Amino acid sequence: MKVVHQNSFLEKEKETLWQLRNNEYPIQLGHETFQEFEIYVNAILEMDNYLLIDSKNEIQGWAYTFFRDEEIWFAIMLNYQFQGKGYGRILLEEIKKKNQNLNGWVIDHGNDFKRNKENYKSPLEFYVLNGFSVLNDIRLENEIISAVKINWKNNK
Repeated sequence: MKVVHQNSFLEKEKETLWQLRNNEYPIQLGHETFQEFEIYVNAILEMDNYLLIDSKNEIQGWAYTFFRDEEIWFAIMLNYQFQGKGYGRILLEEIKKKNQNLNGWVIDHGNDFKRNKENYKSPLEFYVLNGFSVLNDIRLENEIISAVKINWKNNK
């Protein structure tokens, strides 16, 4: 596995990223059409992308940072077959190298389901183990998502 920093994509790569997001995030955060996904991605400010590539040169994970509300935010998604094997940490370390401060929204409950009807497992514990603070008093609550804000600061 290798991490590739890449900010332009072939159509096939974009479709793989769309499928990865739809498969690994809760169903309500997915995009029904590829066009909806492209609109979503094109609206993200200052997006910086990192791909986890396997030995067959296929995308198995995607992390990106972006600018929102005068802060750097991030998202990570990893093919379920590669979760729990250290690859998420590898992607996270790559985005930490280029940033001093990262923010994210993390679903902190087990009430959501993925497209395949499996329960979406909260990654909150993963982020805590990787140095993030949970800001319990800052939540995102709406009809689509219930999540808590997390933050990482480089203290070096």
